[in-house]
Amino acid sequence: MKHTFASDNYSGVHPDIMEALINANRGHQGSYGADVFTEEAVAKFRALLGNDIEVFFAYNGTGANVMGLSAMTRSFDSIICSDLAHINVDESTAPEKFMGCKLVTIPTTDGKIYPSQVEEKIQRIDDQHHPQARVISISQTTEYATVYSIEEVKALSAVARKHNLFLHMDGSRISNAAASLQADFRAFTRDAGVDVLSFGGTKNGMMFGEAVIFFRPELATTFKYIRKQSMQLHSKMRFISAQFSALLSNELWKKNASHANAMAKLLEAEIRKTSAIITQRVDANGIFMIVPTEVIPKLQEEHFFYVWNDKLSEARLMCSFDTTEEEIRNFGKKLKELLA
Repeated sequence: MKHTFASDNYSGVHPDIMEALINANRGHQGSYGADVFTEEAVAKFRALLGNDIEVFFAYNGTGANVMGLSAMTRSFDSIICSDLAHINVDESTAPEKFMGCKLVTIPTTDGKIYPSQVEEKIQRIDDQHHPQARVISISQTTEYATVYSIEEVKALSAVARKHNLFLHMDGSRISNAAASLQADFRAFTRDAGVDVLSFGGTKNGMMFGEAVIFFRPELATTFKYIRKQSMQLHSKMRFISAQFSALLSNELWKKNASHANAMAKLLEAEIRKTSAIITQRVDANGIFMIVPTEVIPKLQEEHFFYVWNDKLSEARLMCSFDTTEEEIRNFGKKLKELLA
């Protein structure tokens, strides 16, 4: 398949990570995480985020999010999130099935939720007839590819602390957020008040694999049982761990994410040369634009992408670690031709 702007999930595996997988394929290692590769990857995460964190690897983002949230909730609790959050829109009914919790959503125009909105949703505490607010969940980057600033995360954490809630971060594109903020991971996660983090790898050059990271170790006491029950305990875990070890070495995460972000900025510049309307601030590796409905299928013939909002004729374009300037220029040329 030719290069597309459909999703950073469409991209292949970065060569350095593929090499790490090949190296991990030599000889025998202990199963279920009892291997040198997992030990090394956990050590790298602790070097970034603190020696007292707990790290657990999982297959995919849905599993990481649902398990992390499960560790903080009971079935009569509720989780406050954006109406665009993956746990609400793109993870089917997995959160409801495995947690039994109610998702309380906040309408958003930029992907973010804000303290005053969250405060409005924290209602009827200690009322047995009402779900009990327990977690605020945010995505970094958001589903609109916007990025929470460090201060914005801290402000949401303050609301969580005020009401004795937890703060969860869905970091499926966390490397893109870090590159955008030009900050280390700790600055906008642990130090900003996040309690549990889903750390994504698949969208930034890995073949598969995510990590669930606990900044409050007491929340992880029973997590090994949650992971097994959730069918996310990988027997040959070294093949997830080896990828993370490579991603976190020599700032490969940063190189990949910075490139994807830079390509999105270049794509933004190309689109702005036309009459297409860009609907969101371009913080990371995604562009959202409105073009005439009849233009979309013609443009998709050469550069496939997804329509985000049919009613608005709004399209989503995602850049990856392997997106090239030539592909961006070709897209811009075609878009200009169609809108002439």
